[in-house]
Amino acid sequence: MKKNPVDMHAKPNVQVLERMFQLIDVLASKEESVSLKEISERTGLHPSTAHRILNDLTIGRFVDRPESGSYRLGMRLLELGNLVKARLSVRDAAMAPMRQLHKLIQQPVNLSVRQGDEIVYVERAYSERSGMQVVRAIGGHAPLHLTSTGKLFLAADDPQRVRAYATRTGLPGHTRNSITQLATLERELGKARQYGVARDNEELELGVRCMAAGVFDDQGQLVAGLSISAPADRLDDGWLPKLQAAAHEISLALGYTTGQRTSLSGTA
Repeated sequence: MKKNPVDMHAKPNVQVLERMFQLIDVLASKEESVSLKEISERTGLHPSTAHRILNDLTIGRFVDRPESGSYRLGMRLLELGNLVKARLSVRDAAMAPMRQLHKLIQQPVNLSVRQGDEIVYVERAYSERSGMQVVRAIGGHAPLHLTSTGKLFLAADDPQRVRAYATRTGLPGHTRNSITQLATLERELGKARQYGVARDNEELELGVRCMAAGVFDDQGQLVAGLSISAPADRLDDGWLPKLQAAAHEISLALGYTTGQRTSLSGTA
């Protein structure tokens, strides 16, 4: 029998990573904070070694130090765990509606999530038999302000965060249609909030237009965007109700309730 290449009991090649995993496992086994002495005893690590690694983990917010000499798991782990959970559950919930939407419109359908100042494409539905199509590679990324899904995420931010994004990134352009001025971007985001959808009018790539609708979780938070990409002369506004229906179906599968307030518009 062929051996599974993933050995759940294999040890990391880097010793400090092995020790870090040991420390995290000890902290995960207790609801309350754990003293350095107990951590050292349970891991077999010298207190100075454990202290040094825990201090680095604290800097990265993977570990918290509620008081001197005691430790507990940090919020960064919760943030990352929620991010992974959201992406995995969104992908699972999205596949069937994405395939159905693709069958209806015969153009690629993309699922994207936010990662910092960019969106990342995490899933797609397309057919190589459908002729010329605009296909986004899974794992590809793009600036928020140049994409339809990215605009949805910016529209869900408050104005101060949008201004901070503009200052931080400088709003670089990729084409002559790219939005590179904050005032123009703010007007575009106002439309996204009003209509619940966003568009990319050849702003990321000449000859390509996109439209996106939001996917929301059980808290009404925007967790992903469902978009259609097509050659600029083929994008059909008649697809919009179908896109919104597919995004709504995915949201319902994630626990969203019809009529619930959302982070995008604040209204149903």
